[in-house]
Amino acid sequence: MAVGIFDSGLGGLTVLDAVSKRLPEVPFVYFGDNAHAPYGVRDAEDVYQLTTSAVARMWEEGCDLVILACNTASAAALRRMQESWVPTNKRVLGVFVPLIEAMTERQWGDNSPPREVAVQHVALFATPATVSSRAFQRELAFRAIGVDVEAQACGGVVDAIEDGDLILAEALVRSHVDALKRKMPHPEAAILGCTHYPLMEDIFADALGPEVKVYSQANLVAESLADYLGRHPKMLGEGQNSVFLTTGNPRVVSNRATQFLRRKIEFVSA
Repeated sequence: MAVGIFDSGLGGLTVLDAVSKRLPEVPFVYFGDNAHAPYGVRDAEDVYQLTTSAVARMWEEGCDLVILACNTASAAALRRMQESWVPTNKRVLGVFVPLIEAMTERQWGDNSPPREVAVQHVALFATPATVSSRAFQRELAFRAIGVDVEAQACGGVVDAIEDGDLILAEALVRSHVDALKRKMPHPEAAILGCTHYPLMEDIFADALGPEVKVYSQANLVAESLADYLGRHPKMLGEGQNSVFLTTGNPRVVSNRATQFLRRKIEFVSA
C-alpha cells in the first residue's frame, strides 16, 4: 500500500502532512536525505545520484510510486530518471506539474496543447538549482501561452528553516520578495517552488501584498495524488506501514520533524 515521499530534508513533510490528511488510509514512506541537504546548491549530476539512491531505497520498502517532494530533485533529476532509469512497473512523479495545472486551470492529468490563461505575470521563488534548471518554465510552456515568469533564487532560506532559525528565514524571505519586485513590480501570482516554503507562506503573502495569489504545493500535490491513485490503483505498492527514513542523525531529525508538524515523528536510519 505504501507511497514514497522523498525530500532532501524536512521540507517534504509539508507534502506528507497534506497527503496523509487527504489519504488517511494510505501508509507513506518518507525519506529525508538530511545528511546531504540542502540540494539547492548542488549540481545536477550530484542531485541525480543522490535522488536515485534514495528512490531505490524506498522501492525496497515496497513503494511502487514515489513522489519527489523536492523541487530541486524534480527540476534537476526527474526527467532523466523517467527517461532512462525508472522501470516500467514503477512510477516517480514530481511536484511542479500539479502546481502548474492548478495555476493554468486544468484538470489533473490534462495534457492537451498549451493555451492562453488568465494569469500573465508570475513570480517564482525557488532554490538556486531549481531556478537555473528552468524546469518550471519548461513545464509551464507545455500548458500555457504567453506567461511571463520572473524567477528569484532564494539563497539561505532552506538552510535557515532546517536550522530552526525562523527569524532569519523571515528576513531572507522579505529580502528575496523585495528583489523580485524590483524586477517584476506587479506579479499576479506567486509560486512557492520549494516544499520548505509553505512554512513561510504567511510571510511570502504579507511581503507580496493581498493582490498577489500565492500558490503553495502541499495541498495541490495531495489532491493530484488522490486523483492519480484513483486512475492508477495498481501503483499502490506492497508496503503496509508508515516509515520515516533519514540519512542524518535520527534523533536530531526526529526532534526537528516533531517541531515542524507539531506531532511526534520518529525517524530511523536509512
